Amino acid sequence: MASAPASWLFPLLFLCSVFPFAFPATITIPLSPSTQHFPSSDPWIILNHLASLSLSRAHHIKSPNTNFSSIIKTPLFSRSYGGYSMSLSFGTPPQTIQFIMDTGSSLVWFPCTSRYLCAGCNFPNTDLTKIPKFMPKLSSSSKLVGCSNPKCAWIFGSNVHSKCQSCDPSNKNCTESCPPYIIQYGLGSTAGRLLLESLDFPNKTIADFLVGCSIISTRQPEGIAGFGRSSESLPLQLGLKKFSYCLLSRRFDDTQVSSNLILDMGPDTGEANTPGLSYTPFAKNTARSNAAFQEYYYVTLRKIIVGDHHVKIPYNFLVPQSDGNGGTIVDSGSTFTFMEGPVFELVAKAFEKQMANYTIASGVQNQTGLRPCFDISDGKSVIVPELIFKFKGGAKMKLPLANYFAFVDMGVICLTIVSDNAGAPGGPNGGEGPAIILGNFQQQNFYMEYDLENERFGFKQQSCA
Repeated sequence: MASAPASWLFPLLFLCSVFPFAFPATITIPLSPSTQHFPSSDPWIILNHLASLSLSRAHHIKSPNTNFSSIIKTPLFSRSYGGYSMSLSFGTPPQTIQFIMDTGSSLVWFPCTSRYLCAGCNFPNTDLTKIPKFMPKLSSSSKLVGCSNPKCAWIFGSNVHSKCQSCDPSNKNCTESCPPYIIQYGLGSTAGRLLLESLDFPNKTIADFLVGCSIISTRQPEGIAGFGRSSESLPLQLGLKKFSYCLLSRRFDDTQVSSNLILDMGPDTGEANTPGLSYTPFAKNTARSNAAFQEYYYVTLRKIIVGDHHVKIPYNFLVPQSDGNGGTIVDSGSTFTFMEGPVFELVAKAFEKQMANYTIASGVQNQTGLRPCFDISDGKSVIVPELIFKFKGGAKMKLPLANYFAFVDMGVICLTIVSDNAGAPGGPNGGEGPAIILGNFQQQNFYMEYDLENERFGFKQQSCA
């Protein structure tokens, strides 16, 4: 976890001023009409939703079922700023909050208290005054995490002793609260305090779920549901055997159409394959240079094929090295696939060579930051080379054209893969961390399965609509 910059000193003082008064001994919970946010404003859809809920509730009361289904399905909605959101309900009584589903991080956190601040969150279709916030004072099950609670160490690791200085965290009589967390993402960050809270599912409630109560964030308009590989992630706290999703084709809008995220808490299934899926084993990054490397879903990419050309990627980019740099991860929280500079240049040149009949649209490249971009406005049929990723074990991901090229101007298409032009992994010009990050734009209309029990990643192309 990255260290706190000086600019976080004020937020930390702010956190300390908020939380001593956040949990009074007596809690008054006002009864008021539900303000649940529906994915649609259409009154007919809302009435249909309420009618379905009422029927489900009546069936449960008339014929109570004590058997909790091991499969939970929850809708995923495309968001205009590049992610996919889901709803989770925390607290007693439950409060429903929107979260970005993120396989590249592990902590689950929500915007918290009426004092929540979000800087740089003026994204399209985002009203900062209407960001749903969790209110700990309205939940009878909210508890601050103490230093002596093992879950505090999930976030701070071996540093928990230096963070909890008032008493020894290993002493059960230690009453000091777990310190504030600060998490930095690609372009944003969040800070808050850790809570133990109830996570509510149909017919089942998970008690003492570790969740972050964020008071201040930058460029994070919604909470994040971390699906990474660390102990604090949603899959590990729930003990999931696997989870899967199918991401709808997107136009970077807040569509009311959804697809399913599936959480499987069922019994051991052995090595049974989901029909139609190609599998590749998860890889391990054993380096300890950065704790975040341990929570990523690494897969071993063997080859990148552009049209009829096998792009020869240097080995040190395809496999994590001793310093932890290099390798490929799957990340639902990234939009466009990222490639280190040398890898990207090889791929871009392969497209440029095979599409030499089209003019490079330099102006569009300068405006969008995407490249290569090609002018195809001559009206003739367009021939674009295939893009195929081949993984360890023989799994082959052949991307549909819409997953790697996009129309960005009249008659201009651009490759939707990005790079920061850094050098070799760990080199002087950057290149730290994964060399290739498979983003959600390239995952559209693929069924993706994270088989945690068997340590493997499965996928197949299909329509997610």
